[in-house]
Amino acid sequence: MIIAIDGPAAAGKGTLARRLARHYGLAFLDTGSLYRAVALKVLEAGGDPADEGQAGAAARAVGPADLDKPALREERVGAGASKVAVHPSVRQALLEFQRNFARTPPGGAKGAVLDGRDIGTVICPEPEVIKFYVSATVETRARRRLKELQDKGLSPIYAAVLQDMKERDARDANRGLAALKKAPDALDLDTSALDADQVFALALRFIESRNRVG
Repeated sequence: MIIAIDGPAAAGKGTLARRLARHYGLAFLDTGSLYRAVALKVLEAGGDPADEGQAGAAARAVGPADLDKPALREERVGAGASKVAVHPSVRQALLEFQRNFARTPPGGAKGAVLDGRDIGTVICPEPEVIKFYVSATVETRARRRLKELQDKGLSPIYAAVLQDMKERDARDANRGLAALKKAPDALDLDTSALDADQVFALALRFIESRNRVG
């Protein structure tokens, strides 16, 4: 079983992906962490994530150990990840990593859940892959991100978080390569008015219906 979960930042796709992986005993990959790892490498070297040469070199050097660094969750790294993701050389360097994870999950798992922006459209577009597109209004997502930052002891301004969210959405949706969009056969889950348990229940129902029809 391969489950692809796409969607914009702070829509809830990571939470859903982890719960599905635990429920079915599947390997889990937050593909956004790959791009965050690339951005972090560039930033730590004093570079610019918008520079394709620097970002491409960093992508070719990324390994499993780079995916566990606490600094990956920093806002500057998240913003940098959206910038490095537009570079063809970065996406090509990480493409096979993601496909190999899906097709040959680590630890002998019987399948994989991949969470990202282009899993159902580029990485695993095959019709047998179970696909979800998890979304929410930009205002809802900005409020969620605001709370995450506040829980970390920070004092962000809502207007700034909202503006950053809009800019990241625009970059992800308008990039020429592997733009963020819903796969035609993906189930659209708008989480704006749903809690995590409700989203999980809907996802399980969809997966079970897919399995029944083979």
